[in-house]
Amino acid sequence: MSTPRIYTEPEPLNAKADLHGVLDAWHNATLRLEQTHEMLRQEVRRLSDELESKNRELARTNRLAELGETASHVVHELRGRLEPMALCISTLRQRLSSNSASSELIDKLSESVTSLDATVNDLVQFTEERNPLRRPLELRRLVDEVLQSMARPLEAHHIHVELDIPPVHRLFADREMLRRCIANLALNAIDAMPNGGELVITSYSGPHGFELEIADSGPGLSDQVRRRMFEPFFTTKQHGTGLGLAIVSRLAEAHGGDLTARNCPEGGAAFTLRIPVSQHALQAAA
Repeated sequence: MSTPRIYTEPEPLNAKADLHGVLDAWHNATLRLEQTHEMLRQEVRRLSDELESKNRELARTNRLAELGETASHVVHELRGRLEPMALCISTLRQRLSSNSASSELIDKLSESVTSLDATVNDLVQFTEERNPLRRPLELRRLVDEVLQSMARPLEAHHIHVELDIPPVHRLFADREMLRRCIANLALNAIDAMPNGGELVITSYSGPHGFELEIADSGPGLSDQVRRRMFEPFFTTKQHGTGLGLAIVSRLAEAHGGDLTARNCPEGGAAFTLRIPVSQHALQAAA
């Protein structure tokens, strides 16, 4: 005998509550989609900016490689002609030593050859590819040596030097490369203060390496100069080669570091040379 079915009245549907639930679920899903879309949009923007930066860096590297190859040929040709010119000037100086008018002309010619030779040396520094010969060095001692070699122009331009480099700061870097960097930055600072001023050199030591800042109290950097100052052969000086900052930048990159510049709030410009800690230095300190 089968059990009779008991009929029960179904509960009335709450259409309003169901509609609210559907709308809430739709709203939440829409918010999640918008958040996901915004995250994806930001990621695409970041990747696009990174790709653009990498493309600019690759184009810059290719231009520098082409420029370096061209410059190396120019250096070879110039050096082949400068050496006999210097020898001829020396011979003329001996033969015309008693003629004051001729001696003055020879002196001017000699100055031109010396200036051209300095340009050739800048080209060599810029085009030369070599790995840093890293050795421990005391930063304060190296800076003192560079400043001593510039004592006359510093005094002639009435420039006061202020150093804030702790004696304990030691680097693991190529001494001659770093000397060239400091000298070029200091000379730029002197050129920026023809009527006197203050040259401030400061060093910072952190977990990732050293930062050496060389600041002047000159007029600062214009927007155009800041955009192009690290480009080879760009210069605002009448007799400059435009390779000084480009050389410093390349030497910094050879150490795995970089060179940056900014205008100081109180006036003047500051260049910061960053040298990261190398694995050799970490092993030596371990």
